[in-house]
Amino acid sequence: MASPPSASLTGVLERIIFFNEENHYTIAEFRPEAVNPKDAEAKVTIVGALPGVECGETLHLAGEWTRHAQHGAQFKVTGFKSELPASVYGIRKYLGSGLVPGIGKVYANKIVDAFGTDTFRVLSEESGRLRDVEGIGKKRATSIKSAWDEKRTERELYIFLQTYGVTPSQCVKLVHHFGPQAKQVLMNEPYRVAREIDGIGFKTADRIAINLGFANDAPPRLDAGLIFALETLQEEGHTAYPEAGLVEYSSHQLETDSKLVEARIAALIETKAVIRHWPAGVANPLPGTALLQLPHNDRAEQKIADVVARLNRVGSGLPPIKADAAVKWAEDKAGFAFHELQRTAVRLALTHKFTVLTGGPGTGKTTILRALVDILKAKKVRVHLAAPTGRAAQRLAETTGGFASTIHRLLKYDPAGGGFTSNESHPLATDFLVVDEASMLDARLASALLQAVPAKAHLLLVGDTDQLPSVGAGNVLKDLIAAGAGQGTTPLIPVTRLSVIYRQKDQSGIVTAAHAINSGDPSLPPSVNELADIQAWSDLTFVVATDAEDCLRKVTALCTEGIPHLWKWFDPVNDVQVLAPMHKGVAGVANLNASLQAALNPHARGLRGLTAEYRPGDKVIQLRNNYDKNLFNGDIGTVTAIDATAGTLEAEFDGERHPFDRGEFGDLALAYAISIHKSQGSEYPVVVIPLLKGHFMMLQRNLLYTAITRGRKKVLIVGEPAAYAMAVRNSESKQRVTHLQQKVGVISGT
Repeated sequence: MASPPSASLTGVLERIIFFNEENHYTIAEFRPEAVNPKDAEAKVTIVGALPGVECGETLHLAGEWTRHAQHGAQFKVTGFKSELPASVYGIRKYLGSGLVPGIGKVYANKIVDAFGTDTFRVLSEESGRLRDVEGIGKKRATSIKSAWDEKRTERELYIFLQTYGVTPSQCVKLVHHFGPQAKQVLMNEPYRVAREIDGIGFKTADRIAINLGFANDAPPRLDAGLIFALETLQEEGHTAYPEAGLVEYSSHQLETDSKLVEARIAALIETKAVIRHWPAGVANPLPGTALLQLPHNDRAEQKIADVVARLNRVGSGLPPIKADAAVKWAEDKAGFAFHELQRTAVRLALTHKFTVLTGGPGTGKTTILRALVDILKAKKVRVHLAAPTGRAAQRLAETTGGFASTIHRLLKYDPAGGGFTSNESHPLATDFLVVDEASMLDARLASALLQAVPAKAHLLLVGDTDQLPSVGAGNVLKDLIAAGAGQGTTPLIPVTRLSVIYRQKDQSGIVTAAHAINSGDPSLPPSVNELADIQAWSDLTFVVATDAEDCLRKVTALCTEGIPHLWKWFDPVNDVQVLAPMHKGVAGVANLNASLQAALNPHARGLRGLTAEYRPGDKVIQLRNNYDKNLFNGDIGTVTAIDATAGTLEAEFDGERHPFDRGEFGDLALAYAISIHKSQGSEYPVVVIPLLKGHFMMLQRNLLYTAITRGRKKVLIVGEPAAYAMAVRNSESKQRVTHLQQKVGVISGT
């Protein structure tokens, strides 16, 4: 059947091929209007979220036509309206689909034969007449009536919700959460929906509320708008925000008078929906200078501060260790003398309960960690090593010779309880915890981690403050360093800053460029115009591209031909990682993945997901934490098998194979190219970085620094020289507003 050009279809739902109970993602056969029911060739495939629909219903669909490589034309549904079938054919199919317990195909045929197009009215208004049908007695008639009424209520609820602009997938969440009361909640408390249901934000709730007649300046709307503003600012990394700034931001978003917004803050503070902190040590603070926080951010930061106090209050549980002698022993074992800063870092970690080690690439962090682990092992100390990502944990284990795990695996998440097994009440069985890549710790994860540290244990945070900050809200590492720096000769948190570059003796272009970027030097690394001019001995090369299309072409050519030719020992899929500043655009993550998949894995038959087609051999990334599968945001794996009939795939992560059904495809994305943000905490043998002036919104010094320092052996930047200079000169990354430093100051008495 030829695909019609319009983005709408009306017809009868013939057969449901696949249905996901969680998100109601559906694959179904659909017969458009004016098509003979017996014409099998006339049926089309529709895909999308279709909650509450049943075979035989008349559907009015909105969406777009797409083409699946294996299954051909499909209509992707973005919205729909349903009607009970009016024809005998549709009614028979609808009742016979099994949606009403007690009515199978046999009884469906009998009921429709008896009542024809009047069937639904009989079921709703004259159900006693069902007993006139052969084989249906009083008990079965009552059961059918009850099931029919329940199904009708559910249908009416979905229709009502969609009337007010609620999408099908949002309908599913509302009904799952509120059950039969969903309509009543929506009518009376629409903003409650935004507070309680993940994935339905203020804007959706606001649209519903306004459609229902709520006033623009109604207190529930202003309150919800203020909470939404804090949540939006949280997504930008802030755990707190100045009161005056929040009022201005919220009133602009709500398009209402700032005085009305300001008046509602007191009410939110009264109910503890928002926490207010006045500036410390100021007798008469000016109005609007207080910091406001959402309760969970306030709790997370307070817990971190409490642990800092606890670790410094309780004595060490380590066996007696002569720090200077231990350092000398570690030097002898390593076969070389440490720099004085390295000796200091080891001594501080052994003699203080909570310390921080920070420095850029090549400054000797690995030497310190290896020495520390050797000393602790020799003293039979229980030492645990952790990092935010799997790759960072693996690297930590390799460099120290100890066992390392991700923070999530270390704390053991309990899906049933909704929290970590290791916590303040059940601390980790450890004497010394080392956490690498601590710049990635957001406030909530840091809070969970620190609470699980036993009172007598030591804690060492290791990180590079010049990298990108955590994806989640907070500025934990920088805040703790700043809090430690402000406490004179006896800081709560001693900090060692490494500044001497040791890897320089190897003439590392990567390390040289990283430190040049940090110092604001925009000088271009060694550059070439053509791939053939790249020198195999060089570990950092800038490949000039004339525009976005040239960049895409050269990145693809590098990954498929250039790198395998220059360095035959690197696998172009597993050892090479493309890191892009942005998701969209010609040289963005999405388009790069499409180009690289076509070049590196072109022949396999795939299975269509929400954003891409997945083929055996494809490199994929996990996009969210899945505690049931023990998979976490940023984990990278490989598709090992697909089952087109069942609509499932299997992917291997760190040697373990995991199944994914179609409803879980949204958790995956192709990973030939990933964003620089997603690469935090990881290192790759070879990194390729597209860099264009068109990426200007993301071109910042810490972004480029992070990208370059992800490369362990080779880094190739492909792009425009002006974009490199733009990134280096832009050191004004957004400052995050937090309250952690002040909280640590309070518990330390400063």
